[in-house]
Amino acid sequence: MAYLILSRHGTSEWNKLGKWTGLTDVDLAPEGVDEARRAGEAIKGLEIHKVFTSALKRAHQTFEQIKKAAGQEHLVGNKHPALNERDYGQFTGKNKWQVKEEVGELEFQNIRRGWDAVVLGGENLKDVHARVVPYYEEHIRPHLLEGQNVLVVAHGNSLRALVKHLENISDKRIADLEIGFAEVYCYEIDKEGKILGKEIRHTNVYKGI
Repeated sequence: MAYLILSRHGTSEWNKLGKWTGLTDVDLAPEGVDEARRAGEAIKGLEIHKVFTSALKRAHQTFEQIKKAAGQEHLVGNKHPALNERDYGQFTGKNKWQVKEEVGELEFQNIRRGWDAVVLGGENLKDVHARVVPYYEEHIRPHLLEGQNVLVVAHGNSLRALVKHLENISDKRIADLEIGFAEVYCYEIDKEGKILGKEIRHTNVYKGI
């Protein structure tokens, strides 16, 4: 048996401002650093063998705090853009609440959480799923099958795409899934790659964007 540990990054400077961040490479806010430390404390005592992060610094900064708090400072993260946040295209840098006023509640939720919303110059969750899942299957799952515990530190949408795959969530129901900043999902995986159990080890009431 192995553990797959998923953590979203902590609150970033743009998250505080209510901006859609996407691929913009911003730093963690001070509260995001604190959130990441608490995520690390939540998995203290669970030995981690491999770590995968997105290529964006807010994810790697979160990982640095997690490994310190978990007492596993020797760990090195494998960065890859396949785990990056969704590209918000035309909405990147815009305030989400202003966009909500402009487009209305229904369209806003479709843009924000929908499976195949059209976003000019950007990605929807379906696009993110198409890059995250092959990367997981090729680079992460083999370690789990070998009995190694794996930590993945990424973003709200890249993790939503992965959880959709892991839990076989429908295209419609995935709109209901939100992962808060620095939340920690811990899956027990058997030697055939099947999920035996799931535990949310750290939660955050602020889900962000």
